Amino acid sequence: MRFSLIDRIVELQPGVKIAAVKSLSLAEEYLADHFPCFPVMPGVLMLEAMTQSAAWLVRASEDFAHSMVVLKEARNVKYGQFVEPGQTLYVTAEVLKQAERETTLKTQGTVDGRMTVGARLVLERYNLGDTQPGRASTDEWVNKEMRALFAVLWRPEPAGAGPAPA
Repeated sequence: MRFSLIDRIVELQPGVKIAAVKSLSLAEEYLADHFPCFPVMPGVLMLEAMTQSAAWLVRASEDFAHSMVVLKEARNVKYGQFVEPGQTLYVTAEVLKQAERETTLKTQGTVDGRMTVGARLVLERYNLGDTQPGRASTDEWVNKEMRALFAVLWRPEPAGAGPAPA
């Protein structure tokens, strides 16, 4: 099962920065257990939301050249406050360093401008077919699925489009 902790990408500058949002509702299944009398988004899922946002930035920056974009390392993870149902987690990721197989990013999650989580993430990217040629078809399938999901998450407004007149 694949789950998305990003509802929408709101800003994208390939190779530079991404901003995404996750609106937390009481319908999230994990809130029943975390914590029953005080439902909050688990810290590991806040970290996952930052990882997913960063992965979308990597994919968009290289036109989905790699099927696998995975978390290799999370450094200096700091939590500030809880994210509760009814709140929206605003996640940003900025590229700090790009190497052949790794991207280092500065990530942050905020609610109403207050820091909830921050970290430096190292993402590794590769194709399964690079080491196992028989898996090249899997790379194609994964990239097709990722492009389809990306099309749902990122819907940029046409240039010059603004709010509808009143």
